[in-house]
Amino acid sequence: MATPSGRPRNRRNALRAQHRALGRRRIALATALAVALAIGLAVALGTNGATAGPHGTTSKNASRATSAIPKHALRLTVGAPLKVHPIRPGFLGLSIEYPAIEQYAGTDPSTVNPILVQLIRNLTPNQSPVLRIGGDSTDWEWWPVPNMRKPGGVRYTLTPTWIAVTRALIEQLNARLILGLDLEANSLSLAKAEANAFTNGLGRARVEALEPGNEPELYASFAWYRTADGRRVTGRAPDWNINTYEREVAGLRRALRPTPIAGPATGGPKWTSELPQFLAATPYLKLLTLHRYPLQLCYTPPSKPDYPTIAHLLSPLASRGLAAGIERYIRLAHAHGIPTRIDEMNTNSCGSAPRVTKTFASALWATDALFAMAGAGADGVNIHTYDGSSYELFTFDHTRNGWSARVEPEYYGLYLFALAAPPGSRLLRVSGPATNAVSAWATSAPDGHLRITLINDNQSHSRTVAIHAPGKSATATLLRMTAPGARSRGGVIIGGLTFGARTTTGRPAGTQRRYAVAPTNGEYVIKVPAASAALLIR
Repeated sequence: MATPSGRPRNRRNALRAQHRALGRRRIALATALAVALAIGLAVALGTNGATAGPHGTTSKNASRATSAIPKHALRLTVGAPLKVHPIRPGFLGLSIEYPAIEQYAGTDPSTVNPILVQLIRNLTPNQSPVLRIGGDSTDWEWWPVPNMRKPGGVRYTLTPTWIAVTRALIEQLNARLILGLDLEANSLSLAKAEANAFTNGLGRARVEALEPGNEPELYASFAWYRTADGRRVTGRAPDWNINTYEREVAGLRRALRPTPIAGPATGGPKWTSELPQFLAATPYLKLLTLHRYPLQLCYTPPSKPDYPTIAHLLSPLASRGLAAGIERYIRLAHAHGIPTRIDEMNTNSCGSAPRVTKTFASALWATDALFAMAGAGADGVNIHTYDGSSYELFTFDHTRNGWSARVEPEYYGLYLFALAAPPGSRLLRVSGPATNAVSAWATSAPDGHLRITLINDNQSHSRTVAIHAPGKSATATLLRMTAPGARSRGGVIIGGLTFGARTTTGRPAGTQRRYAVAPTNGEYVIKVPAASAALLIR
């Protein structure tokens, strides 16, 4: 997780900065309609009501096909399904630090923040969302154990109020949980106390898996805490490695049966490269969990592709490259019968770079990166957020008049993905010259609709794309995600709707805009302005 200052706040961020990220590199019609209703876009096909042409001119009828496709149009052909499983319900989730639960949801379980609930529902309509609670705070929290002194590295104490608020939140959402367990404290009694508090207080059926530790590859490298006289105390000895981690987790699993176990919650290159031996030794693993960030401010020269800039965030390396670096491990886990979640992902892993991470560029990145992870075979992705981070998705204020929220640009990118890839969607192959100029993704959903997403990462030039899609040609509906520019902190719009400067509902508002696009000689011609995205639904 990123620090609120330009310096690494903790050892996890510092070690991340020393490495280069790997990879320079239900399900029926109701589901799709629920997605459309969730963002108020009324995406049913047809020409009733006000519509607009593909270049944004409003009219009362579908835009008429021109007599010829522009010569400069780049061809895109949509083909057969990719050899990956369909988008699973709950694919898109959030990862939230332990203290952030009460910061976001409030401290009264009878009146949980309704805006938070709605913002999560927007991303997972008609689904049971998967929330991961953890991050650095996994190894900094504890549930008090009788007759045990609080360990030196513990900074946050879980309470009955925390349990009650979390339970109220997940019951409203019908959510499933991945819960981090403090492994760094190296205490079976502490881990068992936490696990019992979670399963008894939140409900065993709600716990998808317990996740021992957070990025445990760092336990021997950086201090878990310092003594009063400044002495560094690490969580493990220098010979700590993925094998000793596996042996500890195996022992913990025996003590925690039948609760499923997830892991290793790693983002480090070395442990990631050792996943083959880890998977071979952990047939009991319920879920393989990995962490991915494309950028890192700490100790990174500006010339490096992972230094936080708008251009670097919008490069293919930051999205498709990020997924390509772990695709082989996802496939290997599947060969062992183990699903994989990227249960912590966001833009910048170390330091604070809000001029990059809180801009519209992060929205374009998020949509592309989520599709890339789906294309790599991931079973789900949790976008990390917490109060005060430079990449937080939203911030909340609570007064006697109620709750209000600011929704950051990156959230819009998650929103667009939710609309473009409803549960059960199959990713389709795309090809042609357009793929060299825009990031293109296509899905075929159980509701019978074809959805094509075009992301123009170029900050200066628009792109015109001529799409050839299988099946009968028919008038399609076009939605746009735009902002004044890639660097914009506000003014983000999807289909004419926005959360504005503040929202008191968690629902977007505004004047709906949907563009009816008729095929031209059997192809859909779409102009995608610089630094924007478009979603075509047929």
